[in-house]
Amino acid sequence: FVIEDYLTTVFAKKFAKAEDAAFIGGNGDDMPMGILHTENGAEIGATSAAMNSISFDELTRLYFSVKPDYRSNAVWMMNDETAQTLRTLKDAVGNFLWRGGPESLMGTPVVISNAMPSIAPGTKPVAFGDFSYYWVVVRSPLTVRPLNELFAARSQSGYLGNEVLDGRLIRPEAVKVLQMKAAE
Repeated sequence: FVIEDYLTTVFAKKFAKAEDAAFIGGNGDDMPMGILHTENGAEIGATSAAMNSISFDELTRLYFSVKPDYRSNAVWMMNDETAQTLRTLKDAVGNFLWRGGPESLMGTPVVISNAMPSIAPGTKPVAFGDFSYYWVVVRSPLTVRPLNELFAARSQSGYLGNEVLDGRLIRPEAVKVLQMKAAE
């Protein structure tokens, strides 16, 4: 049993959750500039008319707010709660508007990231576009080092996981978000 290999796997899972949150909501201060950043993130493609609900028409406006060049590789991004809400939307005669498999909406893949905010006043719960324009730079890959001296007095071993990376959306027009109406 090689403890460093095991810890690398455990650390990788923990780091991945933190990276997901930073790549989506990061403010650029000691973390990546997230996709939802107000000035340097994705552009607003559509705004909801309500504070706590999304209509299929608003999703359609978001879809067509992205230029066709970016739509060919585009995906939807939202959290589980938002996806569940959108799956329940029906037309006037009771037909579900999100048809087909749960992995595509309007023929385009859906990526679930629970780092995305839920539907609430002022949030950006849905993003759509070509996320290949969000660049990630890995300056130092994940490493795990033993800290033998620090814990030697107690006959223990410690381990340090370290990784240095950055990220930024280099073409803000490639990804658009749905902005929820703010509270009044």
